Amino acid sequence: MAVGEAPTIIIKKIKKADHGGHHGGAWKVAYADFVTAMMAFFLLMWLINTTSPEQKRGIADYFAPASVSQTTSGSGGILGGTSLADSGTKSSGSKDIVQALAPEAPPNVTQTGQTQTQSAQTSQGSDQKADTAALTSAAQSLRQAMQDMPELAELSKQIIVDQTPEGLRVQLVDQEGRSMFKEGSAEPNDRAKLLLRAVASVVNKLPNRITIAGHTSADADGHKAPGDWALSSARADASRQILQSAGVDPDRIYQVAGKAASDPLYPDDPTLPGNRRITITLLREAPVLPSDAGM
Repeated sequence: MAVGEAPTIIIKKIKKADHGGHHGGAWKVAYADFVTAMMAFFLLMWLINTTSPEQKRGIADYFAPASVSQTTSGSGGILGGTSLADSGTKSSGSKDIVQALAPEAPPNVTQTGQTQTQSAQTSQGSDQKADTAALTSAAQSLRQAMQDMPELAELSKQIIVDQTPEGLRVQLVDQEGRSMFKEGSAEPNDRAKLLLRAVASVVNKLPNRITIAGHTSADADGHKAPGDWALSSARADASRQILQSAGVDPDRIYQVAGKAASDPLYPDDPTLPGNRRITITLLREAPVLPSDAGM
């Protein structure tokens, strides 16, 4: 470079290599599709496990194509892809159409009777479900009443509530040192009267008929006293009188019976105090109709 000349400036741009740079967002879309598919799969599995057969058929019918022909003739219309008659349009084709469109009568009376029987059975099944729901609600109401009334809290262990094929069964049982009747007496004590009135408050909410049964226990030697038949019957009848005085309609009393020690609550030990009890059952059946209901 000659003296007095300006130096030459050289600018060098260095482009850095982009290691591990951006590869695009296609993988995100694929991952989102995968997650969506898995959600749909688990939702389908959940629906299969939780829906009833009727609901499954409804879902299948909803997604079924509406334009699918119901015949294999090539046409789903009135003629179904055929002519008016086998011999042409000038023969009895119109009559064939009328016959094809006319509703079919039941093949015989027996089939009609079966249809009516099935309808009756369906109605009876609905009534039984409603009756069971009402009895379950009554059992809950009785348990709630035992909790809400302080005077009944200590007596709650002497009431057993369960459902049997006959109906809702309420058992008032003796405990050691807490009997409901004096020994050999049919007169209920204050404890028994309190329990019976609590049961009546729930029984009055339902129309079901009622059965009342008295039970005794075997003696210390395991023997059944002959007089227990009359004693258990008298105790059941005394319980009936208390229920009626608490508002239970006398027409709802279906049966009052004494069973002595023939049906122990604890068969393994018929001498236990718990075998002495009063059983009140709300029957699973239609309510009693008044005599002028059909007029």
